[in-house]
Amino acid sequence: MAAIKDRLKTELVAAMKAHDEARKSTVRMALAAIANEEVAGKAARELSEGEEQQVLAREVSKRKDSAQAYTDGHRPELAEKELAEAGILAEFLPQPLTEAEIAAIVEEEVAAVASALGEKPTMRQMGQVMKGVTPRIAGRGDGRTAAALVKSALG
Repeated sequence: MAAIKDRLKTELVAAMKAHDEARKSTVRMALAAIANEEVAGKAARELSEGEEQQVLAREVSKRKDSAQAYTDGHRPELAEKELAEAGILAEFLPQPLTEAEIAAIVEEEVAAVASALGEKPTMRQMGQVMKGVTPRIAGRGDGRTAAALVKSALG
């Protein structure tokens, strides 16, 4: 069993003992999302820690999107609930990368592609640069931010 799932189960027990309904329901939802991912596909399997991080990151993203929709719909109480759930789930994810850290990774990858090509890459090589950046920021950085930084570095 991967470490995140263990931490979630331990946290569920603690939330139940503390009678923290919001935390309990959020952790249960996260465990259910991981369980659903484990049985998705042709055969049941155990997820790696990286895959568990991806599931939790996807759940955090869903909560943030829902909060935005509730805010746009003038339902701040529901938006607040969604953001609280996202905060609880984010505790189980690794520390996110800052924009400066993502920019440093982008610079390294642009330099790597430039040395491979023998010249400064252009927008045509954006895919090659993103191919190097994406796995390095997986689960810890925003792909949209990285893409914008790559565009500005190449543009």
